[in-house]
Amino acid sequence: MEDIIVGLDIGTTKTCAVIGFLNENNQVEVAGVGVAPSKGMKNGVIVNIDNTAASIVKAIEDAELMAGYEVSSVFVGISGQHIKGENSKGVVAIANRNRTISQVEVKRVIEAAQAIVIPVDREIMHVLSKEFTVDDQGGIKDPVGMSGVRLEAEVHIITAATTSIQNMIKAVGKAGFQHRDVVFNPLASADSVLARDERELGVALIDIGGGTTDIVVYLEGGVAYSSVLPVGSIHITNDISIGLRTSIESAEMIKKKYGCADLSLVDASELVDVPSVGGRAPRRLFRQELTQIIQPRVSEIMEMVDHELMKSGKKDMLAAGIVLTGGGSMLEGCVEAAERVFNMPVRIGIPVDIVGLKDVVATPQYANGVGLLKYGIRMNRFRGQGKFGRTKPGIVGRLKRVFEEYL
Repeated sequence: MEDIIVGLDIGTTKTCAVIGFLNENNQVEVAGVGVAPSKGMKNGVIVNIDNTAASIVKAIEDAELMAGYEVSSVFVGISGQHIKGENSKGVVAIANRNRTISQVEVKRVIEAAQAIVIPVDREIMHVLSKEFTVDDQGGIKDPVGMSGVRLEAEVHIITAATTSIQNMIKAVGKAGFQHRDVVFNPLASADSVLARDERELGVALIDIGGGTTDIVVYLEGGVAYSSVLPVGSIHITNDISIGLRTSIESAEMIKKKYGCADLSLVDASELVDVPSVGGRAPRRLFRQELTQIIQPRVSEIMEMVDHELMKSGKKDMLAAGIVLTGGGSMLEGCVEAAERVFNMPVRIGIPVDIVGLKDVVATPQYANGVGLLKYGIRMNRFRGQGKFGRTKPGIVGRLKRVFEEYL
């Protein structure tokens, strides 16, 4: 029986569970999907553990019902402005007799690179190797088996607030599930939507969620920069609610049904039905008026992302352009708005290289959930774990403080 993996995307506006496995043809097969409104999150951070746990239970139960499997453990995605990324280098001498680099030396040099000073209230989530240098030869992806006297590693380290991670784990545990790993959201999304040649050429993944916009830049196959902005699609919904004097629920519905981020794409004669509040009669207005509310906010988000890319010093290296994903990228005209700001090619990223419920998850809002599923499958095989699907819920395990991912 195949190992059952669950990717759990706990966002500001929705909680999504994706159940799947690696089938006999070595393909990632999606077997079940569950989505529930998120009630205990704000800007990617838990503000109510009980409500978050209830959302987790609902999403996973729906996914289990669809898949026909009972699960006990999950791979959890996390975001929030508390997450920070920085680059670091480490150097070690090759001390063995024949000067041949083994996994032992690789581990040593990565440990040296991650020996950075971080505040006591933060911890390392990921240590992502970018490239290695053996003596004076750089640009090496896998130095094992090479000869040399000096090994250098350049890594990207992602840290997060310890309390935010602990609260996420507590919410998962309160829902009755064990966490297998806590993963920075855009790394998982990149797993599901980016092609290998894009990572090599240079690409920026922009994951527009409900309360945050996550940025990760890939150069020569490795992560070169990451950042989290405290804005997302919920801010567009709030603008619509205020501008049209309607409830948040109605504003969200209007955004999904009629929303557009580019005025040039909207017919001047199109009308929108707007529910009123306080028992007043609904109104009708031109869709262009709605777009005039949405377009400035979308442009503002893209300009904030552009500022981050300029600050990183990597923008001119993005030969493969920009990939937008996440629920916020599903807004009509989002690509056109982004291309105006970034002045480079932009595409929408949807999950690829999957089978099973492919048509169900082939939208940007499932990029993170499917990415967590892929991540879980890869890590499960890498660690040689046994089966952990179709079991009764267990207790919460301890968070692994540092995870080394070799690209």
